[in-house]
Amino acid sequence: MSVGAMQFDVVIVGGGPSGLCFAASLRNQPLRIALVDQLRADTLRDPPYDGREIALTQRSVRLLRQLGVWARFPAQAVSPIRAARILNGSSPRGLNVRAGAMHGELGYLVSNHLIRRAAYENVVDHPGLTLLPDGQVQSVSTDAGGARVVLSDGRVLEARLVVAADSRFSATRRAVGIAARYHDFGKSMLVCRMHHAVAHDHVALEWFAHEQTLAALPMNGNQSSIIVTLGPRDIERLRAMSPQAFAREMETRFCGRLGGMSLDGERFAYPLVAVYPLRFVASRCAMIGDAAVGMHPVTAHGFNFGLSGQFVLAGLLAAACARDADVGADRLLREYESIHRRATRPLYLATNAIVGLYTTESFPARFLRRALLHAARRTPPIASLLSSFLTAEGAVAHV
Repeated sequence: MSVGAMQFDVVIVGGGPSGLCFAASLRNQPLRIALVDQLRADTLRDPPYDGREIALTQRSVRLLRQLGVWARFPAQAVSPIRAARILNGSSPRGLNVRAGAMHGELGYLVSNHLIRRAAYENVVDHPGLTLLPDGQVQSVSTDAGGARVVLSDGRVLEARLVVAADSRFSATRRAVGIAARYHDFGKSMLVCRMHHAVAHDHVALEWFAHEQTLAALPMNGNQSSIIVTLGPRDIERLRAMSPQAFAREMETRFCGRLGGMSLDGERFAYPLVAVYPLRFVASRCAMIGDAAVGMHPVTAHGFNFGLSGQFVLAGLLAAACARDADVGADRLLREYESIHRRATRPLYLATNAIVGLYTTESFPARFLRRALLHAARRTPPIASLLSSFLTAEGAVAHV
């Protein structure tokens, strides 16, 4: 124990939704928790809109309700997703995915900045939590005896466990010596909100068209979150267009399926890079959220994985507290890694394979993806497998 160091049981690096939800999951435990984030306090409290709309599975909704986050969303800001339709190329036929008989909705759409705001409001008054905004992490070191986090302003935090929740490009992960495999798809994703004339009936559209991927995620009213995946230069060209010219181009790219369209607000662009670390844990350190699994957004599993991973780790810490055991013990961390890896690795690899198949324009790839959707329409087990890429539970697929 260093003289002058701030003492905690758990230090969370990263105040995004996964880090904040993890802090909420530990609310009833006798733990001293610090949450460090480089953003200013006012930005953490009221994050700006960033264009990203998060598709939440039914299981994620249950976890958010349990944490007390769901009740903080404005009712009008939660958009149900009742079904999804997957299209390939110019074919008018596609695969339809809808909720099973036990579930009223396939999922729900909520803006990322609203999730962050609600998660912050949910923990800001937690007496066992010390929030350290505007905190630039200078170094992280761990050994069998504990963890040490040094901030750029000279403050030193010591803890039994450090939890990295600082993005898929996690500096904390790198600091503790964990390598990661990056899959750069060479594409960028443009996201924005648009009004359109044709009603979506709360059906999400995923369209693998010629050299582009398009998606329209249904929001309340005749409005959708529009996602366009192209090369970086093409994305920048779309961002530079006037709102009117951009709307006309989107009408053309969607082949008039949504009718007349108009832009609502800003356009945002993000590079498409998936990340999977070789390990999720090191001595006295664990990864959650995108620091553990950075997914391609096409299957909408990213934040859902983040929620489920923090839930598993928090449960193991709660069990350790009940036994008065060490919350940073190697055995506990290895158990978390094993559970989270089994839950995420198959879908991570399958998602990358699907994205590769549906974004390659070679003749074999075009033939295989037509054959895959044709098989799915005719073979229920294959349809159910494809459905799992869109929802974690309770989905069925049909023509």
